Amino acid sequence: MTADVSDPYRLFGAWFAEAEKTEINDPNAMALATATPDGRPSVRMVLLKGWDEHGFVFYTNLESRKGGELLANPHAALCLHWKSLQRQVRIEGPVTPVSPEEADAYFASRPRDSRIGAWASAQSRPLEGLFKLEREVAKYAAKYAVGEVPRPPHWSGFRLDPEAVEFWRAKPFRLHERQVFRKTHDGWTVGYLFP
Repeated sequence: MTADVSDPYRLFGAWFAEAEKTEINDPNAMALATATPDGRPSVRMVLLKGWDEHGFVFYTNLESRKGGELLANPHAALCLHWKSLQRQVRIEGPVTPVSPEEADAYFASRPRDSRIGAWASAQSRPLEGLFKLEREVAKYAAKYAVGEVPRPPHWSGFRLDPEAVEFWRAKPFRLHERQVFRKTHDGWTVGYLFP
């Protein structure tokens, strides 16, 4: 079995470092599951952009479907799957918006064209045709032709504060290892699940 550690962040850090060495593309890619207030789920791939003992951070258009669902029902689940390692990590918990300062700092680190795209895309809403998107990109590229591209007010991030973290590792004959951390008021409990 996986060696017990005092909290899931240390184990996640070790696994993530291995994934960065072995995954060909996007070791930080993760499925993000959200739900409407009445419980209708949706899932999509996003990128993990930061993590520490306060949680796991990703960014989005707040007016997108996922942004709207997270603002209306601030709970989510994440799943990082690393095929090359035959491992996955599932994380569940409440989400909160990141601070404006944190969102500004991350937005400023993005490539210029990605920052223009954040202004141009009405993410998740109907698009009459690709020409409309190209026109919006051209409009904002002209508007911000000189100087910095500021963060749009509708673009920010969320931090998922985990209540449960499961580390899954493939084993022969489908006898997979599943180690689960659950947050308590004193720290973390650690246990195992049948595969």
